[in-house]
Amino acid sequence: MSKELCKLVDHTILKPDAARADVKKICKEAKAYGFASVCINPVHVAYAAELLHESPVNVCTVIGFPLGANTSVIKAAEAKEAIANGADEVDMVINIGAAKEHDYETVKKDVEAVRAVVDPAHVLKVIIETCLLTDEEKVAVCKACQEAGADFVKTSTGFSTGGATPEDVALMYKTVGPRVKVKASGGIRCTKDAEAMVAAGASRLGCSAGVKIAGGE
Repeated sequence: MSKELCKLVDHTILKPDAARADVKKICKEAKAYGFASVCINPVHVAYAAELLHESPVNVCTVIGFPLGANTSVIKAAEAKEAIANGADEVDMVINIGAAKEHDYETVKKDVEAVRAVVDPAHVLKVIIETCLLTDEEKVAVCKACQEAGADFVKTSTGFSTGGATPEDVALMYKTVGPRVKVKASGGIRCTKDAEAMVAAGASRLGCSAGVKIAGGE
């Protein structure tokens, strides 16, 4: 992986048994490879922020993860606490059930509740879980996220039935790009995968295999 591609990677560890030693390891790797951020569960934000102090690597965390089924009040409180603990970026999961009911106003209000506590100095990415949506729903949800002030729309949690595809990335970019950026996440395991996502319109890549990819595997 080129240095320019490395700059797009959110080096990710979201497994439930991730410990401080794992977080320390990926922070060290992120600094060594010049990744954009480390993406970790909220419980580790303060520790990662301490480790990455004065580093160009951002601290990213997840909100309402992985189901998106928390209430908007809880998502907003979670985001507010994450930022207070040192998060630079938050990746929230939409209300997927509302999206499936085509209640896009509820989807929008859910994102707005988090955007209200995530000031413009911090990045808000919104996970739409593409594997659970039809193309029509993906388009409508992306538009709702744009209206709510999202900085990015993101394909996947990596914890559902599928991950990112170049086709979904292209559809999302066509719908809201370049004003709203696209993050591809889930199933990106090699340099070829990463390059395909970027070619389709992704400007950020969520990868747990970032080091292997950077090494050309």
